[in-house]
Amino acid sequence: MLGCCGCCSALRPRYKRLVDNIFPANPEDGLVKSNMEKLTFYSLRSPEKLDRIGEYLYQRASKDIYRKRYKFVEIAMEAMDLLLMACHAQILNLFVESFLRMVQKLLEDTNPTLQIMATNSFVRFANIEEDTPSYHRRYDFFISKFSSMCYGNNDDEELRDSIRMAGIKGLQGVIRKTVSDDLVANIWEKQHMEKIVPSLLFNMQSGPSKSTDAEATPSTPPLLAEAVLRELVSRASFGHIKSVLKPLLTHLDHHKLWVPNRFAIDTFRIVMISIQPQYSYTVVETLMSHLDQNLTSSPKTRTSLAVVLSKIIAIAAGESVGPSALDIINNLLMHLKTSVSTQHESASEETQYQEALINALGEFANHHPDYQKIEIMLFIMNTVPDPSNKSRGDQLLQNILLKSLLKVGTQYRTVSFEKAFPVSFLQPLLKMARAGSIPIRIIVMQIFQQLLDRHQNQHLLNVIGVSIYPTLTIEQPSRSDILFTHKYGSNILQAIIESMSQENHLEVLKSSYNTISLVIVEMACGETVQEILLFVLGLQQVAVTEVELSPKHRCNLHSIAISLLILLGRCTAIGTLVEYAEKLIEARREEATYLLPPLMDNEKAAPGPLNTNQPHLLIDKLAVAECLQQAGLENNRVQTGTPYGLNQTDLLTHRHSWVDTHSAVRNSVVDSSYNEIESVSSSPGVQKRSLASEYNFESMKRVLAEPTEATKREAREKQMQIGRAFRETAFEDLVRRTEPKHDVIQNKLNEIFTALSVERQISCGIQAGSLLAGNGGLNGPLLDGAGKQMGIGGQRPIYENNFPELFFY
Repeated sequence: MLGCCGCCSALRPRYKRLVDNIFPANPEDGLVKSNMEKLTFYSLRSPEKLDRIGEYLYQRASKDIYRKRYKFVEIAMEAMDLLLMACHAQILNLFVESFLRMVQKLLEDTNPTLQIMATNSFVRFANIEEDTPSYHRRYDFFISKFSSMCYGNNDDEELRDSIRMAGIKGLQGVIRKTVSDDLVANIWEKQHMEKIVPSLLFNMQSGPSKSTDAEATPSTPPLLAEAVLRELVSRASFGHIKSVLKPLLTHLDHHKLWVPNRFAIDTFRIVMISIQPQYSYTVVETLMSHLDQNLTSSPKTRTSLAVVLSKIIAIAAGESVGPSALDIINNLLMHLKTSVSTQHESASEETQYQEALINALGEFANHHPDYQKIEIMLFIMNTVPDPSNKSRGDQLLQNILLKSLLKVGTQYRTVSFEKAFPVSFLQPLLKMARAGSIPIRIIVMQIFQQLLDRHQNQHLLNVIGVSIYPTLTIEQPSRSDILFTHKYGSNILQAIIESMSQENHLEVLKSSYNTISLVIVEMACGETVQEILLFVLGLQQVAVTEVELSPKHRCNLHSIAISLLILLGRCTAIGTLVEYAEKLIEARREEATYLLPPLMDNEKAAPGPLNTNQPHLLIDKLAVAECLQQAGLENNRVQTGTPYGLNQTDLLTHRHSWVDTHSAVRNSVVDSSYNEIESVSSSPGVQKRSLASEYNFESMKRVLAEPTEATKREAREKQMQIGRAFRETAFEDLVRRTEPKHDVIQNKLNEIFTALSVERQISCGIQAGSLLAGNGGLNGPLLDGAGKQMGIGGQRPIYENNFPELFFY
């Protein structure tokens, strides 16, 4: 019997004998190393035998698994690994099928040790680069098995973590093996991602959130899962990003991980940091689309979603330009509008949701260049409802959208006012500054403050007062800023004075004062000081003449006017103006302290009878002009210009030319009654100027020389007709209109050249006569029949040729 067995053994194929020899008699002894080297050498010399060797090892391992001889199974798996590592890439396909069947067989067993061993073998296989493609290999089983291992719940914590770690490593191996091979099953398909992504998230949420940067090899399931998620997202192309994000969002929804949203924020930050930068805005779009789907959810859930959006949107902002940026802004604004339109119950929670959206908008805009921030602000401004709409819904929407505009404005750093306030943005903003709603006017003033404050002076000017501001940062305005002030400064000042005159609301008055103070600090100089003084005088005139104002409101306007006057004098370093303001302040302290800051609220009782019509305590127009003259500055604008007042609204049109020093003297005639009240002998420190000196022969001559209003109106109409004609008339008609002019020009040229030719003929004739007399005669210049000089060869001179019609235009 023994001889027969030996004979049968000798007749077996050599590869089987070599495989049998690697197994020891006692499985505890482990793999026979020497025989394993013989098997490896044989497989390398005869690579065609590799598939048979693998199949035989698989059959032996299957029998041992059935008999629960796990030590022999481990030896077979170890042999498989050694052969796999020794094989060259060109012949690997001959062995891989048997290897994967062996790994699958071990994973199907319930023994955790075999599962972990098989997973480790698969990971080593995944790290091997194959040169030849595989057309039929599929990894569906491995994805499902590794995903299920990620949810291991063994009572032994150490064994449970080992199984979970093995499952995560297996998924990592599948990702590495399939992402780089386009011929295998697509790992990005929905059925695969719905298993991989939730498995990773489940492990990430089971432990503390911690960056893996500090550890080269993550040692816990949460850290390893985070590392694999980073790798998965980093390998995703543009078309595959949403395949990862959709199961991520579904997992957060099903497990109610939005409230609280700490885990959601950390997860999306991982995604945004790992994704390829050019695809980052896709994450924002997907998250906002998910927000669209949750419009019927609770305000807390939507607020948490918006907060997550605000935390990650800044990362995507740097890569989103042009249409993608405006599309994100538009989506955020649409969510704001929807929230406002549906705000009925849980108003406080809905307000938190709106604030979260506004923060997201601000964070998104903050990471764009300044020129794009202006475009974003203009885009938001165009969506604000017209201030004439006074319904509650429209006013609430105006408030929310202007808050979002303010949020963007806080991120903008103004360099030039011309760029910060384009006309298309300034015009609707000034219109909103005149709105009837107090909160809207306050927000508009805050927007102006953010864009005007280039030197961080705003916090110093919050309190209305007549004290010195020693820490103000003042810089001479540039020529560009002065030109901007000349064009649009009057419109800004007019909007502010109308806002301050509507009611005695302290917040409105304080915010308006802060705005005009910043205008003074940033724009005041010798060329603009007169217009700002007209604003101060106009504010005082409103307080004196408007009959609908309450006494406290009048006192507050007087207090603001004197505060602005002394601030203007100090910012422009006009000593005479500061001295005059200080004397006026001292006089008010002695006789009427209620005409000085602080402001008086309507709810508090007045300190006593309020007499606001005391001319000797008011700012004198001529005295102010005298201060400018003593400082060597122009004062005609203050003397003859009309102070600001109400009902002068004409958006973005010039009240007067700021550079025109020849203002009409008739304005002073209109204001003479006001000057009589203000110019009294009791004005502190300044003597009254004679009004008669204003009416001399030169001033009357200028008035008579100026065209009348009818003449001006006729000239403007004629100019408009000419412009309309050139815009609307056909080209052929314009040619016919201008043809006679060209004939006139041509005739005039002919006359000039004829005169020149006659003069030249005379001079040439004189010279010819002298030459003939001296030399016996030479021929003179050639003349045609009309006595005109001819060119060379008897041709007509070139200047007598008419221009062809081609050159008329």
